Amino acid sequence: MTMFRKLPISAIRSTLRLLVAAVVIHAASLDHANGQAEQDGSRSAERIAMLRAIGAHAAIAADETGVAEIDPRIMEVMGQVPRHLFVPPALDELAYADMPLPVNQEQSIAQPYLVALMTHLAALSPDDVVFETGTGAGYHAAVLAGLVRRVVSVETLAPLALEASARLKRLGYENVEVLASDGYYGAPRHAPFDAMIIKEAVDHVPPVLLRQLKTGGRMVLPLGPRDGPQYLTVIEKMPDGEMRSTRTLPVRFTPLQGGERI
Repeated sequence: MTMFRKLPISAIRSTLRLLVAAVVIHAASLDHANGQAEQDGSRSAERIAMLRAIGAHAAIAADETGVAEIDPRIMEVMGQVPRHLFVPPALDELAYADMPLPVNQEQSIAQPYLVALMTHLAALSPDDVVFETGTGAGYHAAVLAGLVRRVVSVETLAPLALEASARLKRLGYENVEVLASDGYYGAPRHAPFDAMIIKEAVDHVPPVLLRQLKTGGRMVLPLGPRDGPQYLTVIEKMPDGEMRSTRTLPVRFTPLQGGERI
């Protein structure tokens, strides 16, 4: 890694992306060669390749994130969730690539590594109740459902919220409730939450969300201006009422959408 320190940041990031892409291609070819792909359409080989890519990405970004290895519980669940059922049919072949994919003109399904990292940073326990914004197709909610007791997911677009809710129920994720509302205001009727994952950028930490976070809980969010630098940030609510903020990875998220506050 020493040699990277003399390179421009843009060159380093380009190199890292190429390395991760190489891992995906290599892993997929190994699985194909070893005949691990099942005939029942479970696509286990592709999920194995995705997990390897996530692991490689985590190791590469460890200096920035402080996370060299994703929690094995998260990796196990991500190895089980059928991501191909959450992407448009036209993008089926890319379902397990370590990249974001569009759901429609306004929404996308997040890069698997970012799903894993944000979930890891939330430090979840099996009995937790978790809030997330940006349901989209419901993939991240499905991952969370396998890790905690209950998930409350908020989507601004009502038709998308209805589709995601139906999809999650159809796939057996009964501990997820999808709400069509403005995520900026959280879900006060369901609060307090052990953890909150905000998946769109904000230039400040919404006070109303902080009030819904339990003492000792964590909020993970991309913090920064719409047109400026954003960082994946962890906010911890300390027992004395203070908030401790830890900035990790530079990211680029679309702004948190909402209603009357905009």
